[in-house]
Amino acid sequence: MERPGASARCPVQEQRARWERKRACTARELLETERRYQEQLGLVATYFVGILRAKGTLRPAERQALFGPWELIYGASQELLPYLEGGHWGQGLEGFCPHLELYTQFAANAERSQTTLQEQLKKNKRFRRFVRLQEGRPEFGSLHLQDLLPLPLQRLQQYENLVMALAENTGPNSPDHQQLTRAARLISETAQRVHSIGQRQKNDQHLRRVQALLSGRQAKGLTSGRWFLRQGWLLVVPPRGEPRPRMFFLFSDVLLMAKPRPPLHLLQSGTFACRALYPMAQCQLHRVFGHSGGPCGGLLSLSFPCEKLLLMSTDQEELLRWHHSLTLAIRVLMPVPELTIFSPQQPEELEESYKFQNPGYLRDRSESGVQRNLQY
Repeated sequence: MERPGASARCPVQEQRARWERKRACTARELLETERRYQEQLGLVATYFVGILRAKGTLRPAERQALFGPWELIYGASQELLPYLEGGHWGQGLEGFCPHLELYTQFAANAERSQTTLQEQLKKNKRFRRFVRLQEGRPEFGSLHLQDLLPLPLQRLQQYENLVMALAENTGPNSPDHQQLTRAARLISETAQRVHSIGQRQKNDQHLRRVQALLSGRQAKGLTSGRWFLRQGWLLVVPPRGEPRPRMFFLFSDVLLMAKPRPPLHLLQSGTFACRALYPMAQCQLHRVFGHSGGPCGGLLSLSFPCEKLLLMSTDQEELLRWHHSLTLAIRVLMPVPELTIFSPQQPEELEESYKFQNPGYLRDRSESGVQRNLQY
């Protein structure tokens, strides 16, 4: 029998108390990190953007290429912070959302910004001295300009996590619940767009790198409309004779086989000669052996209309990664620009991404009508 004066435990009240604790913790973290974020934005805006504009060390076009909408992003943070400090979370974040387009613009300019910074540090002696002087100020601590430039994109990811948590732990009867829910959705959508922009920029870098490694007329045109997935050495097993090592580059639509040029070649040492380009839409893939997971590697069979390739690896894990990536390149149905890039060391993440984005990806792409043989 309950003692007099003791209140029964109420699960609903306990849950509400947990939500309130999480909400308070998230709100405190959002406020504290926003203060630090605004401080760092202000350092760059004051000691770099403002002084560079006054001194004329960089031309306006170069300054814009380097910093993009930095000052506007700083202004948006200055507008948001007083609302957070006053506890007006919903009102402040809803008013902040129209500024999210600035983050999309900043992401689109990110690659250009890094390129401009490296070029100016290399070629512009005045700018190099200026950067060194500013970074030496005690306000910066050990931070460098190159470390601070990605700051808005990092903060956008924090906004997504914190505002989502704040909305989830705000009761539906709270006056700012709807405002927080709308803000969380808009910030999440912006973060996804920014992520897609970053993936495309990484892909462009991969394509330029691969194009620089390849030489000869046959390798031209590889940078149009395709996405880089994986590269690495595999052994080509011929009908007769010993296996030959070849470098393979896998893209979203083709598999490129290349042969290394002689190390003593006068002009093209360290590059690869394109030997064949195989359309993945016409490929049939089979694992000949290597299913057991033993240490001896395995063999993959790739059949095309006019040729059959036997590719061998002595590394079992490497063979599995190639099998995953080749399978996905063959069967994916999404248009090429919507693909997601992953590094060659992440085949499982690549597969999960394709499964998530392509519910029908297991259908055979051989029905797509692509019947041309691209082998050289």
